[in-house]
Amino acid sequence: MVRVTPQRKVILEELCKVDTHPTADELYEMVRKRMPRISLGTVYRNLDLLSNQRVIQKLHVHEGQMRFDGNAHPHLHIYCVKCGRVADVHSNNHLPDLTEKIQTDFHVQGCELIFYGLCPKCSK
Repeated sequence: MVRVTPQRKVILEELCKVDTHPTADELYEMVRKRMPRISLGTVYRNLDLLSNQRVIQKLHVHEGQMRFDGNAHPHLHIYCVKCGRVADVHSNNHLPDLTEKIQTDFHVQGCELIFYGLCPKCSK
């Protein structure tokens, strides 16, 4: 279990407030409003720790920076190839069902599936 430090608590609270899937740099700017003396390195280290402990999700989208999601439950994402926006995909099909249907001798612990397309604003 992860020890709750004041920095970790604020990072997690700020991340869970938004559904924009911010980068570490964006989250750093959000956290600095509440903790002006926090360092970017502290934010990066805590995001790595929280994602390794599966408290949050780390998203590997396209060729840009990592994005982070405060919702650790398995769900899908979509990435706009024009503006870089990342959004949740709401579906009746659940990701755990997908991991149970693949044929492998691996013990599947998770899956990261990201759709690519144009968001409504960019497709106009």
